[in-house]
Amino acid sequence: MASLGSEAEREPLLGPGSPGSRFFYCDNVNLAIPSKGNVAVVRSYIAGATSLQERTSAMANTSTCQALGFILGPVFQTCFALIGEKGVTWDTIKLQINMYTAPVLLGAFLGIVNIILILFILREHRVDDSGRQCKSVNFQEENTDEVHIPEGSIDQVAVVTTNILFFVVLFIFALFETILTPLTMDMYAWTQEQAVLYDGVILAALGVEAVVVFMGVKLLSKKIDERAILLGGLVVVWVGFFILLPWGNQFPKVQWEDLHNSSIPNTTLGEIIIDLWNSPREDHSEQPTGCPIEQAWCLYTPVIHLAQFLTAAVLVGIGYPACNVMSYTLYSKVLGPKPQGMYMGWLSASGSAARILGPVFISHVYTYLGPRWAFSLVCGIVVLTISLMGAVYRRLIAFSVRCGRIQE
Repeated sequence: MASLGSEAEREPLLGPGSPGSRFFYCDNVNLAIPSKGNVAVVRSYIAGATSLQERTSAMANTSTCQALGFILGPVFQTCFALIGEKGVTWDTIKLQINMYTAPVLLGAFLGIVNIILILFILREHRVDDSGRQCKSVNFQEENTDEVHIPEGSIDQVAVVTTNILFFVVLFIFALFETILTPLTMDMYAWTQEQAVLYDGVILAALGVEAVVVFMGVKLLSKKIDERAILLGGLVVVWVGFFILLPWGNQFPKVQWEDLHNSSIPNTTLGEIIIDLWNSPREDHSEQPTGCPIEQAWCLYTPVIHLAQFLTAAVLVGIGYPACNVMSYTLYSKVLGPKPQGMYMGWLSASGSAARILGPVFISHVYTYLGPRWAFSLVCGIVVLTISLMGAVYRRLIAFSVRCGRIQE
């Protein structure tokens, strides 16, 4: 996370008091997330190179490495800050290495390492669902049931359902990431600097928790059906967001210091906003903290206590990794031994759509209706998702099991 810089540089484009300005600020943090364009290819390769018994463990390992990358990336960037803005210069090729160029150079170096690994170590390897060696993934042999599979034999209902499940899982976590900064600033009167620091620590802790959950899923999937793990993860996520619902009679601090509770009954909300807007602004070096008066719900919505928030974060940090790895593991098993590149592309597309729509949804609902409505709607979405999964639970089985080639 880069330095906030000068006040002029960090002034939100939507204006200092406009709804959504803090969402614009916090969403900039998410722009550093690398592209997932190659994830579909990786998952497709794993699906073709593993048997049904090996696949969950292999998918969990991949997700673990991805989570480690999300954790170590910001750590390396923080370490590069020690180089400073001047850094060192390689005069021979006119290359300057400083805190801004070092992360890019590391990314380019790792990309070259990946290319070398693909060219000299990665080999075409394909097995069927039972683990028997097959031809290359790009090779189709005639009169072979394991390879030549009619398109209509894939359970399209299960495919569409799994795409929806994956969309909802990423949708929920994307909106949780987005709401993190504005929620903590509103409820606990944190400054932008405090919110970036504390929320960064929370997200890093959730990343470590995700690694532990991925390792636990590997062991748990050997004893429990993947569908049950996915269903349990959704229930845990629902409990997490239910805990986030505001209760009690304690209210958050209102952002403007000259607003007192005694003045509220005698003045309409519109008059308060007009007076505050026309009043002289304080020095930008001391930004007001608390829940903005522009969000009318700040006056009547109870505060979400820090214990509530941290408990919900832990539960979401447990449920999301389990749902994530189980959804695309089940998806690969439903598709069967047929090459899965196109289908995995659709799955990645649904995940990308979720990461776009999640922040848009939560920013508007939270800004205009408040956390009670926002988290209630999220709980409703999770309930509908659980109901959908329950309706098609028996169809979310491996292709070979459905065709009777392998006993469940």
